[in-house]
Amino acid sequence: MKKIPYFHLVTDDGVLARQNITGVMKTVFETGGPDVALHIRGPSTNGRKIHELVTKMRPIADATGGSLFLNDRLDIALTTGADGVHLGQRSFPVYTVRQLVGRDLTVGASVHDESESAIAKEEGADYAFVGTLFMTPSHDGIEPGGVSLMLRVCPVAGDMPLLGIGGITPERVGSVLAAGAKGVAVIRGVWNAENPCDAVRAYLSELNLGEGEHS
Repeated sequence: MKKIPYFHLVTDDGVLARQNITGVMKTVFETGGPDVALHIRGPSTNGRKIHELVTKMRPIADATGGSLFLNDRLDIALTTGADGVHLGQRSFPVYTVRQLVGRDLTVGASVHDESESAIAKEEGADYAFVGTLFMTPSHDGIEPGGVSLMLRVCPVAGDMPLLGIGGITPERVGSVLAAGAKGVAVIRGVWNAENPCDAVRAYLSELNLGEGEHS
């Protein structure tokens, strides 16, 4: 099992539908290398399309040292040689997936409070996304928890690495880390950036990663 990167880049259905997405993903991997974990997430995207995309990305991830994760789709993760699977509240429970994959795959979970964090840790998650921390269009109408949410979850999580998610810009990375997170996960901060590569570099710089300081 690979070491868990501390910068996670997550797709959504809109991102996966873009015509140039494979090219952008390739440049993201080439920019971030082993410091980047790319999450293929598309709740409404055809499973065959996701399988084909992951199959294309696998050799690129291998060549750059990056990590490739599937969100929710354990079946595709197992059949494409993904590095990990990320589970939301609508996915299989962490303990069920852990029984199926053992330690062969990294298993992550999304948590929104102390209780969900405790469950994820108890069931064997390797890391967890904590959110939503700041306002974000992907969770419109949901009151963000702010860095105080991370502060509350950290004592419960113990040694399970936590990554903040939800409206995190490079300028907010420092406050999220100060609250106890090991890293961050983003969607629009990179995919909607004018220059995705520059955006990746900006996040890695705030995380004190890159330029030979891989974690």
